[in-house]
Amino acid sequence: MRRLGIRDVDLEETFGRSSGPGGQNVNKVATAVKLRHRPSGISITVQDSRSQAQNRNLARERLLDVIEQTQKQRRAAEIAEREKARRRKSPRPAALKRKILESKRRRAEIKRRRAKIEI
Repeated sequence: MRRLGIRDVDLEETFGRSSGPGGQNVNKVATAVKLRHRPSGISITVQDSRSQAQNRNLARERLLDVIEQTQKQRRAAEIAEREKARRRKSPRPAALKRKILESKRRRAEIKRRRAKIEI
């Protein structure tokens, strides 16, 4: 949690009853754990185990994984945006510019030939 800069006070933990296998324990005891990271609003619910303590640990691990993944995606998007802006600003090489202009001239000549012939 330290490497991602997440503090315990940023986490909101609530407990509730699970569903599914586990018998009387999951029906009577609040073993499901819902963990929410307040700053980002990411929420995780875990009800894998019959034990609340195991579910708490699993919820923390999964929440950290999700937060780390979203941070990586955000960084990748920022890098892609910077690269896109850099490519947009860089001038075209002279040879490429000449080639583009020549193809435009050829295209214009083809279109000019399509004009109606006056009789």
